[in-house]
Amino acid sequence: MSALRVWAPGAQRVEVVIGARRLEMTAGAGGYWEVDAPEAAAGVDYAFAVDGGEPLPDPRSAWQPGGVHRASRVVDHGAFAWTDAKWRGGPLGAAVIYELHVGTFTPRGTFDAAIERLDHLVELGVTHVELMPVAEFPGDHGWGYDGVDLYAPHHAYGGPDGLKRLVDACHERGLAVILDVVYNHLGPSGSYVARFGPYFTRRHVTPWGEAVNLDGRGSDEVRRFFCDNAIAWLRDYHLDGLRVDAVHAIIDTSAVHFLEQLAAEVHALEARLGRHLIVIAESDLNDPRVVRAPEVGGYGMDAQWNEDFHHALYAMLTGERRGYYADFGRMADVAAAIERGFVYDGCYSRYRGRAHGRPASDLPGHRFVGCLQNHDQVGNRARGERLGHLVSSGLCAIGAALVVTSPFVPMLFQGEEWGASSPFLYFTDHSEPELAEAVRNGRRADLAAFGWDVGDVPDPQARETFERSKLVWAEREREPHAALLDWHRRLIRLRQTSPVLADGRPGSARVRYDEEARWLVVERGPLAVACNLGGQTRDVPVPGLAGARLLLAWQDGARVASGGLTLAGASVAVIER
Repeated sequence: MSALRVWAPGAQRVEVVIGARRLEMTAGAGGYWEVDAPEAAAGVDYAFAVDGGEPLPDPRSAWQPGGVHRASRVVDHGAFAWTDAKWRGGPLGAAVIYELHVGTFTPRGTFDAAIERLDHLVELGVTHVELMPVAEFPGDHGWGYDGVDLYAPHHAYGGPDGLKRLVDACHERGLAVILDVVYNHLGPSGSYVARFGPYFTRRHVTPWGEAVNLDGRGSDEVRRFFCDNAIAWLRDYHLDGLRVDAVHAIIDTSAVHFLEQLAAEVHALEARLGRHLIVIAESDLNDPRVVRAPEVGGYGMDAQWNEDFHHALYAMLTGERRGYYADFGRMADVAAAIERGFVYDGCYSRYRGRAHGRPASDLPGHRFVGCLQNHDQVGNRARGERLGHLVSSGLCAIGAALVVTSPFVPMLFQGEEWGASSPFLYFTDHSEPELAEAVRNGRRADLAAFGWDVGDVPDPQARETFERSKLVWAEREREPHAALLDWHRRLIRLRQTSPVLADGRPGSARVRYDEEARWLVVERGPLAVACNLGGQTRDVPVPGLAGARLLLAWQDGARVASGGLTLAGASVAVIER
């Protein structure tokens, strides 16, 4: 790399700083500045100075070895020796996704350390690994949603080559890799892009302040910045897909919405590369337009997280009613999510105080990702409790069965498969004392608004908070963890060997339930998933049991006879009729 280029449309003068040298850059078309710098070879550090100001990292930096406030480093993406030339990946409809946080997935918390645990995921039956954000963020540890150098894999995780080694190792084992990207805001520390150009606008406001400028003056290049970022992850790091964070906070009034442009460019790259690429949205709008085709007015994303399914299932199992869980809790809500996609599809939401959502019952289940736990729903609790901290193993087994056998693409959160004992807490590593205190206070305020007692909330800045969130891998071999792990393995194997469970067509699932008796049955063609959520043994009415075969049962808690099915308390069984 000898030519350096940066977009700074309002600048009068831009220099590139390499060591003690300052090279004048030349203004070009479209607000770009360029310079030929033969010394800017791979491994060389550089920065940009705008109008005589302090040297700043490159907005498109590929590597920040010293963190968000230091110089950028040149990367030669062609130098890495990939071994995945024959890799094509698999379709989203056949996926079982596993969400993980690199820093807490292993004791060392690096890309290379994660490679050592990939065989566990293969044995589990996972097909897609979803990484929480890895773009450079402040400090050494954090969730990653306050990233600022969006093209640079986090230095503490292992940088560019570390991520490439992880992706290459995943592909070697038949695992696709999805990356969580954040395009709705940048973090408060180390975000220097506004010094270069109009990346933000006061025309719109988000929970993080000024919105990203996607529809105002200069927005063409801002959109280009984010779309190029998506392409870079997929092309330069051989990633197989992106999960786009909180798209409801991406404000764009353009005729062609940013999400539509993003999806179209990813799918064009898919055609050029000849391998499966997917784009998944996180949205709380309950708007099927996110995943509908552009030809019918949609944005063309491949799938979206189904928040209603999670909320309904979680509230039913735990009895949780705080915050948005106030809208859920009935078996009827779980049934509605499984059968129609959304629970709130235009009906009144008590939590919001208005009608919410739009019907999506005509969409295939594969347009939705369904889960029982994820980083948000665990980590945004006051003490980071996982489901296993709140309910019995039997209820965890019921939840797992309903997720894995659902019409949706199932997703697990790291450690969920064995009922991990470690919490997943909210943690940060800001070096600025004022910002650190603001994060502490903001965390307490958010939790208090949700109804939590914040008296002993772990300090997000404490190293111990981060360390406590790491998985304890040795416990997989002990009970009750070993039984739950085996249950997940058997469920995923059943999903992958039963054609009816791969059927995501509308109407492919029917649900019967009795709120008072606390039983629920999901019928997927000849298969029936019968659940007893009560504490006592109960006969669960399942039609067509004559000659039926018991495929799976939690801890032998089921007995099938021609007259009916008997289930132990907090138990679940899968029957083939």
